[in-house]
Amino acid sequence: MPHDHAMLTRRDMLRGAAGGMLAAGLANPLITAAQDAPKSDRKIGWALVGLGRLTMGELLPAFAQTKHCKVTALVSGSPDKAKKLAEKYGVDQKSIYNYDNYDEIRNNPDVDVIYIVLPNSMHAEYTIRGAKAGKHIFCEKPMAISSDECRQMIDACKQANKKLAIAYRLRYEPYNQTAIQMVHEQAVGPAKVIVADAGFNLPDPNAWRLNKELAGGGALLDIGIYALNATRYLTGEEPIEVNALIQENPTDPRFKEVEESCVWQTRFPSGILANCSTSYAYNWQNRYRVIGTNGFFDVDPFLAYRGLRMSVKRGSAEPEEVQLPQVNHFAAEMDHFSQCVIEDKEPLTPGEEGLMDHIVMEAIYQSAREGKTIKL
Repeated sequence: MPHDHAMLTRRDMLRGAAGGMLAAGLANPLITAAQDAPKSDRKIGWALVGLGRLTMGELLPAFAQTKHCKVTALVSGSPDKAKKLAEKYGVDQKSIYNYDNYDEIRNNPDVDVIYIVLPNSMHAEYTIRGAKAGKHIFCEKPMAISSDECRQMIDACKQANKKLAIAYRLRYEPYNQTAIQMVHEQAVGPAKVIVADAGFNLPDPNAWRLNKELAGGGALLDIGIYALNATRYLTGEEPIEVNALIQENPTDPRFKEVEESCVWQTRFPSGILANCSTSYAYNWQNRYRVIGTNGFFDVDPFLAYRGLRMSVKRGSAEPEEVQLPQVNHFAAEMDHFSQCVIEDKEPLTPGEEGLMDHIVMEAIYQSAREGKTIKL
């Protein structure tokens, strides 16, 4: 089955030994936007801007698992690569664009949505140009390289009366959706602390992610944003204060321009505390734990493309694993956005979601720079 993945049924939620904890109501407003049944078989045309590793390895193959999406255009600075991919995925050669003639996409009626898959510093420009070309915009995270750019992107899409969503794929995935529900339903008692770690070793000193001009920042913007965003969607709240430490490590040739590692703490209005870390210099860390008054639950890994796992421990009982469907995250988020276009609905992860992460990340950088807690 492609992915009625976003539609978590009661049976899905109760599957596994920990199901009893989830038996009470499933009316969490945080995830219902991703659960609406499609009302049309229409397929929305997508243009992919940027043909790098993510596009080739994950996004283009994911279209085969969607119900409401088709790839109808490619935008690339590499004409040979674009031609080969167009042939492979059935894209009309006339629908191949480069970065100079990108604006001509306005004349292509087969394109409804533009998916921006470029280095971070290019997100704002190509979102704004795409909106002016009359297309809806789906943009990779981080949304941009500053909150000011995020606001410009939001304004451009509003002025063009086009939808804007940020590719927070985990919001469309059953394990993370279920984790939100468990916090909402106090499955391990009221949540008190969230611990989230997201990082990996980036060995290539020439990677664009290590170039400040292209990336806008280091590990925090690229991979740490997953931990930050998780604390926000799990609590359903916005942080009210943050404090942070950053390891810049300029002696390592990889980190002459961007930070190597960052740890930060946030406080939420309900009193929940979060402790997070990110790095480009340690082996893969990809997990969070929600600690409540009567136990805790882990999602580990929580941000991998595949193989997510959840376990729950209540009181003195042994941890029990929760079994949920494994879905294609990219197909899930693209289908959701296509449905929003078809049905004229607001997406689950709009531009404002990306803006809020940038506001908090800027506070994290400020806290580390000034050595004090920053109130939000």
